[in-house]
Amino acid sequence: MSAVPNRFRVRIAGREAVAEDVVTLDLAPVGPGALPAWEAGAHIDLEVADGTERQYSLVTTTNAGHWRVAVLREASGRGGSLAVHEALRVGDEVTVGGPRNHFGFDPQRPAVFVAGGIGITPIRAMIAAAEAAGTPWELHYAGRSRARMPFAAELVAEHPDRVEIAVADEGTRLDVDALLADPRDAVVYCCGPRRLMDAVEAAAAHWPTGSVRVERFEPAADADAPGEAFEVELAVTGVTVTVPADRTVLEVAEEAGAFVLSSCREGTCGTCETPVLEGAVEHRDTVLSPAEQADDRTMMVCVSRARRGCPRLVLEL
Repeated sequence: MSAVPNRFRVRIAGREAVAEDVVTLDLAPVGPGALPAWEAGAHIDLEVADGTERQYSLVTTTNAGHWRVAVLREASGRGGSLAVHEALRVGDEVTVGGPRNHFGFDPQRPAVFVAGGIGITPIRAMIAAAEAAGTPWELHYAGRSRARMPFAAELVAEHPDRVEIAVADEGTRLDVDALLADPRDAVVYCCGPRRLMDAVEAAAAHWPTGSVRVERFEPAADADAPGEAFEVELAVTGVTVTVPADRTVLEVAEEAGAFVLSSCREGTCGTCETPVLEGAVEHRDTVLSPAEQADDRTMMVCVSRARRGCPRLVLEL
């Protein structure tokens, strides 16, 4: 994919309630150009209010060439969902960033999709990609009630032999231990509540490395925990700085004049991913896979730090 603008304006061209507390927004380009191309699993940054950006997976591109995202109204308001549900209306212009994809779909291997609630959004796009590529797939979709499960009815109607729905208030549950008991030549893609993704990773721990891919938009438990002070050489900027125990690489690098793209500042969006030239990293993001973290080739400078005992990192900043 060619390079795309990091930030640009779009117009809300459509809005629809698709489940209880879930709305879709159709995003159209402002001006004559088309929106950038994207692949299944990609997400965008959406400025839901002044200075507040949150990440939402792309569900589809409509026939009009618009992007579509789905947003759950969370009772806590976390993630800016209240702003989306209560303030954004058709005709409004908003700023977006991306698209970026850390949840890529491999059409060459059979797919086992596991979704919980609003986690169906990137999976919906992957199902369309699998259908287009002729990739064998199956979906296991869990939720508290059918009313709160976007796209469930249409997926069951379109693919009755490939879709399993587990609904808590109907007394059915998704048994991930049974589902993943026997390793297969397939990739497991999971998005949903943290407990579901943790359960899937645990249940498939005996599968070959790289068989499980998850999409997390929640920060890691230790994302903002203090660590040890260390030095960072900013190879592009040409300075070496000290990162105190209670500050982030991102904060210190910005003060030193480094140009760093960033959005969430909690290790969930991938905007600030930075190449690591030297050193060992204590990864605190929820973007990179365990294998990618073990490689230490990149890090999210908004939360990750030098590994304890490593006094110095060299970064491409």
